[in-house]
Amino acid sequence: MKNHSLKNQSRRQFIQQTATAAGAFVVGMYLPLSSEAATSAGQQPALANAWIRITPSNQITLICARSEMGQDVYTSMPALLAEELNLPLSMIQVEIAGVAPVYINALLGGQITGGSTSVREAFDKLRTAGAATRSVLVEAAAQRWNVAASDCKAMNGKVTHSSGKSATYGELAADAAKLPLPEKPALKSPANFMVIGKESMRRLDTPIKVAGKAVYGIDVKIPGMAIASLAQCPVIGGTPTSYDASAALKVSGVIKVVQISDGVAVLAKDFYTARKGRDALQITWNEGANATLSNAVVRKSLEEGLSKKGAVIKTVGDINATVANGKTVSAQYFLPYLAHSTMEPVNCSADVSNGKCRIIGPIQFQQGGEAVAAAAAGVKPEDVTIETTFLGGGFGRKLELDFIRQAAEISKAAGMPVKMLWTKEDDITHDFYRPMSIHKVEGVLGANGQLETMKAKMVSQSVTARAFPGFVKDGFDPFMVEGSNNVTYEIPNMEITNVITDTGVRVGYWRSVSNALNAFAIESFVDEAAKAAGKDPVAFRLASLDKHPRAKAALELAVKKSGYSASSKRFGVAQMECYDTYSACVIELDPTASSTKVKKVTFVSDCGIAVHPDQARAQLTGGVIYGLSAALANEITIENGRIQQNNFNNYPSLRQNQVPIVEVHLIPSQEKPGGLGEVGVPLVAPALANAIAAATGKRIRELPIKA
Repeated sequence: MKNHSLKNQSRRQFIQQTATAAGAFVVGMYLPLSSEAATSAGQQPALANAWIRITPSNQITLICARSEMGQDVYTSMPALLAEELNLPLSMIQVEIAGVAPVYINALLGGQITGGSTSVREAFDKLRTAGAATRSVLVEAAAQRWNVAASDCKAMNGKVTHSSGKSATYGELAADAAKLPLPEKPALKSPANFMVIGKESMRRLDTPIKVAGKAVYGIDVKIPGMAIASLAQCPVIGGTPTSYDASAALKVSGVIKVVQISDGVAVLAKDFYTARKGRDALQITWNEGANATLSNAVVRKSLEEGLSKKGAVIKTVGDINATVANGKTVSAQYFLPYLAHSTMEPVNCSADVSNGKCRIIGPIQFQQGGEAVAAAAAGVKPEDVTIETTFLGGGFGRKLELDFIRQAAEISKAAGMPVKMLWTKEDDITHDFYRPMSIHKVEGVLGANGQLETMKAKMVSQSVTARAFPGFVKDGFDPFMVEGSNNVTYEIPNMEITNVITDTGVRVGYWRSVSNALNAFAIESFVDEAAKAAGKDPVAFRLASLDKHPRAKAALELAVKKSGYSASSKRFGVAQMECYDTYSACVIELDPTASSTKVKKVTFVSDCGIAVHPDQARAQLTGGVIYGLSAALANEITIENGRIQQNNFNNYPSLRQNQVPIVEVHLIPSQEKPGGLGEVGVPLVAPALANAIAAATGKRIRELPIKA
């Protein structure tokens, strides 16, 4: 594995220091890891910066600042570069970036993969890097041949002059590295795109995955490494007070037993031996403050929050306006804790030795990993190396840093490199859960049968207050407002309020964050308002979307493609703007089933320019299935401080034979790209609840549905 760590350098410093290294050219970035990339990276580049590296042999590498967890940054990011370098996508290799300020995600404020921001944040940045590089390559060729740059053309890895002279990008790289990069190079018009948006695009990581060459965290091997299985307190937050390792040390193959801050680790030659040794441990735990926590206690505290004022995050008009002959509609909604439940359980490899700390694993937050590893290992941040592997699913779980700290602590205590691997049971019972939330929504229908006022209050824990407390000001969490402060309906008088209530449960960002919470409440309420008004739920929505034509178009197309009929009793709809993407979802129930069974999901998105259309549809499809699993069956419950679910048997994902037909349609658009990785999730639950209400008259206001 190879990691080019660019610590504490500004972009300008980095370019200055690397642009002439060994006659190479490098332009600004760093990406995921493959055997081929690691091998070929042995060549000294002729042109290099934080994003691009070109070797004399014409090997062109994108250094990707975002983690690859299936969402396609391994292909979509190179596509942005290939477009402006006039290259076929197949000519670009990819590596995952080390830690450096240049790789900070401008939309999130850290070197983070999340929030459906990867393409949105990189769309202009990487195209600019590509266009600037193309410009200096052309200028280098023009100077070499003493011709006008306007008579030279860069295409397919070569610069060619009208006279027939040509040179590869690699041959020109050393000279190009000496030229100043234009700060604002001209970018292509979408009409001239040759790579971006093409249906023929194929994922670059498929070959190495099929061949078994892609390196996931669980695949990491370090010479002399032991495998660690960590026993943790059954109550999250608890710590060991004492332990007896005598039985564990008698297990053949067990190497060591070490205690860290929040557990006891057994090290062995393989995982199964380490787990057997762990099972033999005798540990006394201090269960801490959450030992008596339960769902009932948490829910009661949230319900009490409904009577508190909270932070008003959005106001429109006068929420107290009198509506002549108005009809009041009011409802309360509840959503449970949810686990991330990634296919690849939490794992991390660490080697703390000689005053250095090397971390290798499936990481979504590299800067945070560097800081926590340094503290755990007792070294300076600049002595920490972070190497990001492919992630076998993230969904927000691998934004957390607990597993990095634990691996570093174990390696330091054991005095050897380790790979710490959790079981699936560890993963579900020691997650950072999506918060439980309660929502009260009320409104008044006017004489025209449309909402004249709407008042929505959400009570929940704040993930941000735990993870990034500096971002929460006066009770305002910018991530709690997703899906509520961007309501697309034209409602003359509106007030949106959030109440942060800390219940003591460890919560984290879950795929689509608060969009899924708020969308369930608001889109369910809109459906209830339509029924109270005696209107078709689609017509009711469309009448309030004139100021959001993209939202209106998405809903109209979803209705058309789904075969929706106002007279039918088997359809449910929902729509929203989520991460700059406008989407609508229509769910059709199977009328022949004896219980709730989804026959078909029609999902339409206007995501702006779809860089990789096939993968855009795949992401939305995956999000729909993830959201449907959660809506139908997923719930984390707590009793006596202990999580009651622990594996797929009691926290299930939809099996293949349970997955309905999912049709995804993209609306062609020239708008800048919107997010996609999380967008498919939030609308499924409200659309399903609305379909059940249409079919049975039973209104679902609590998840999961379990019907």
